[in-house]
Amino acid sequence: MTTLTVAGVLLGGALAGCGGGTPPPPAPVPTPPTPPTPPAATASPAPPKKPPTMAPGPAGRTPVFERRPATGTPAGGSPSDDKVVALSFDADMTADQGPRAKAGERFDNPELIALLRRLKVPSTVFMTGRWAEEYPAQAKDIGADDLFEVANHSYSHYAFTADCYGLPVVAKETMARDVERAFAAFREAGVRNVVPYFRFPGGCYDDAALRALAPANVTAVQWDVVSGDAFATDAGAVARQVLDGVRPGSLVVLHCTRSAAPVTGEAVGRIVPELRKRGYRFVKVSELMEG
Repeated sequence: MTTLTVAGVLLGGALAGCGGGTPPPPAPVPTPPTPPTPPAATASPAPPKKPPTMAPGPAGRTPVFERRPATGTPAGGSPSDDKVVALSFDADMTADQGPRAKAGERFDNPELIALLRRLKVPSTVFMTGRWAEEYPAQAKDIGADDLFEVANHSYSHYAFTADCYGLPVVAKETMARDVERAFAAFREAGVRNVVPYFRFPGGCYDDAALRALAPANVTAVQWDVVSGDAFATDAGAVARQVLDGVRPGSLVVLHCTRSAAPVTGEAVGRIVPELRKRGYRFVKVSELMEG
């Protein structure tokens, strides 16, 4: 009996060693870690749109833009698609008017800018460098608002031809430098939304001025509708003159200077709703030129 028992024990041990009996449960297979989700690709901001300009004229002369050419109804569009108009405002101040400003004369017009904002009228402000130096906070504020664009009206507001409303005259050899000095004044004031457009003080220019200005690489911008607001005292007369002159694609010249154009704001308050009633849409000069 003893021998059999020992043999049975030995046989059971051998069977167990060869895999007999209930096998142990398999070891769990580790789950591979979930790879991290890559961050979503961030789209690069679109580069700022470059304002349109005109090609230089003959012999590299500065080109001149006055209004959008009449094109009629665009293909597939309606007649209203061509009814656009640009209001432009000259912020005049001559280099020698500092003492007058210190004495209290106002060459700015913040109420007019506020009105344009309330009426949501895109506009182009032709600013002199001297104006930006006198009113840097206002210049920066206008340039930071996408409703507006800031263009160059020279640094000194001196004339680029002789016999221009009694303005002092810029020497031919310093004309381009005068324009560049205005752009520098804008940068110093922190003005954004600056476009490479230039308006001659008084609107006075000749062939020699166009040649002298060529190194500044600007497009000269004139107008086809004179508002008559300079030194005017009758807002109704200014409004009528603009309303009578506007055609599809027109460019209107007004002023942003309280001392020299005190009724401009009142006139604009009449002009804007009437032109909208006639189906016009307001655009900046850059948009007018683009069309």
